[in-house]
Amino acid sequence: MTPADIATLLAAEFGPAITGTKLDALDPFVTVAPASLPAVCQFLCDDPRLKFEILNDISGVDYLEIDPKKLAKAGFEPHLEVVYHLSSFSFPGRRFTLKVVLPRWKNDAPGELPEVPTVAGVWRTADWQEREVFDLLGITFVGHPDPRRILLADDWVGHPLRKDYEYPLEYHGIRCR
Repeated sequence: MTPADIATLLAAEFGPAITGTKLDALDPFVTVAPASLPAVCQFLCDDPRLKFEILNDISGVDYLEIDPKKLAKAGFEPHLEVVYHLSSFSFPGRRFTLKVVLPRWKNDAPGELPEVPTVAGVWRTADWQEREVFDLLGITFVGHPDPRRILLADDWVGHPLRKDYEYPLEYHGIRCR
């Protein structure tokens, strides 16, 4: 089954929840509406035609162009993306990518972290991977079974992979810069 076949199957099953496709990319992908993510993932994992039993990784990406001269050329509005790379044991060599596009701030309120539903109920490995994305980019995974920080200390302020993050001068008396 080709990436185009998978995208067609998802569009037929989920309609407007599939908000975009890019099948000529190095990693072909579909974009999914955040609210539909768990259902789409469950379908990708369980459907006998697909069987994406492996969640290879979850990545968070900050698309913020701070330089105003480059912003006009960037071709996108500032946003965050959560990227899911999937593979299949049942169909060796089959890979696919899902993306969820999120605003930088929930309801455009600076400081309010964006949210996406957890997929830890579909793939157990999402548990730790979602915690990493939260720690580094500040994306909240609603319904996550254990939303504690995983990489940074509990009292760390902020999310250091956000492009507008300002590193502290020191942390508990240790110089950071």
